[in-house]
Amino acid sequence: MTTQVLAVIPARGGSKGVPGKNLATVGGVPLVARAVRACRAARLVTAVVVSTDDPGIADAARAAGAEVVERPADIAGDTATSEAAVLHAMDGWEQRHGTAADVVLLVQCTSPFLTAEEIDGVARAVRDGADTALTVAPFHGFVWRENTGPDGDAGGVNHDKSHRPRRQDRPRDLLETGAAYAMRAPGFRDRRHRFFGRTELVPTDPARVLEIDDPHDLARARALAPLFDGDDAHAAAEAGAAPPPGSGIRPTREDIDAVVLDFDGTQTDDRVLIDSEGRELVAVHRGDGLGIAALRRAGLPLLILSTEENPVVAARARKLRIPVLHGIDRKDLALKQWCEERAIAPERVLYAGNDVNDLPCFHLVGWPVAVAGAHDVVRAAARAVTAAPGGAGAIREIASWILGKELIAS
Repeated sequence: MTTQVLAVIPARGGSKGVPGKNLATVGGVPLVARAVRACRAARLVTAVVVSTDDPGIADAARAAGAEVVERPADIAGDTATSEAAVLHAMDGWEQRHGTAADVVLLVQCTSPFLTAEEIDGVARAVRDGADTALTVAPFHGFVWRENTGPDGDAGGVNHDKSHRPRRQDRPRDLLETGAAYAMRAPGFRDRRHRFFGRTELVPTDPARVLEIDDPHDLARARALAPLFDGDDAHAAAEAGAAPPPGSGIRPTREDIDAVVLDFDGTQTDDRVLIDSEGRELVAVHRGDGLGIAALRRAGLPLLILSTEENPVVAARARKLRIPVLHGIDRKDLALKQWCEERAIAPERVLYAGNDVNDLPCFHLVGWPVAVAGAHDVVRAAARAVTAAPGGAGAIREIASWILGKELIAS
C-alpha cells in the first residue's frame, strides 16, 4: 500500500519584512510556485497543498499544480504558528479526499533553493521509522551572545571563549535550515508540534541554504538563482518576458533520459476534422515520425501522454511503436508513476506540450518544452521553445536538439 505523503506549504498573504513575500519572484518564479514545484518533483510526495488567506497566492499555487486550502483569519496573523496552518490544511485535505495522511511535510516558501531530493530525504526518514525529520546543514561558526558573562560581557554559546579548538577538533554542529520538516501524521496531530519522538537529521548542501526574511535576502536569492537553477534566461524571466520561439537552452543527449509527448496541439496543429459519422480526423507531420523513430533507435524511453481518449491517439502510437497513456485526467500523476516504474528521475525527462493542462507536467520535469504557438502561459513556463509549431515538425526539431541534426534521417 502506498504511503500517503502530504506536503503542506504555509503561505499567508501578510509579511512585514518583505511585503507580498510569497509572491516575490526568484528566477522568474514566485516563491510559492518554487516550493510547489520542488514538492511535486519529489518522488515520495503524493499530494501538495498550499495553505493561504491570499487570493493571489492561491492562484499562483493552483497554476503551479497544488491544491489550495483557505486559511481562516484566526490562524493567519503574525502570531499564528506554522503547525496550526499545517494541522488545518491536513484536516481539510483528508476531509476532501476521504483518506488519511501517513506522513505530513511542512515546506517553507522562504527557502527558494530547496530541492526535491531534500524533500524526499525528510519524507523517507519518517516513512522508514523516524517520528520527525528536518533538513540541516553543516555549521562551523562560533556563536556568541551579548550580556551573558558575570560582568555583562559577551560569551560563547557553542564554545568556551577561552579556548579556540581547531575546526577538525570540534564536534560537528548542524544548523536547522528552516526549509523542510516531516512528521508522522498521527503523532503530529496528537502532539501539535513538529518535533516529537525520534528526530532524524537530513543533511543538505550548505551553499543552497538561504531563508528570505528581508529585502537583502531576496536580492541575494535573485542573484544566486542563475547559478542554482542553471538557466541563463532568468534575467528575461524576472522582467516578465516570455521567451521567443526557439529560445532558451536546448537539451542534448547528455541531459535527457526519456521523452514524453503530449498529442493534440503538440503532434498535431490542434484542429479536428469531423466526418458525417462523427469520426474525428487529425493531421500529423511525417518529419515528427522520423524524429521519434530516431529517438527510439537511440534507446530513449518514449511515451505519448494525452487527456483525450481517442482512437486516433492510440493508432498514432501504434504507428510510431511507442507506448501511450490516454484518457488521463491527472497527467502529472500518471507521469510521476511512469517515471517511478522505470526508475527515471523526473529532472532527466523532456516533456513537450502546448496548453495549460500540460503545466503540471512542466512543473514536474527538468526539461519542459513548449511548441511554437503554445499558450502564452505555457511558453513562459517552458525551459525551451521550438521554432516549429505543433503538427509542423516540432517533435523532429526536439529530436535534432537531442541527437544532432545529422542523426535525424531526411
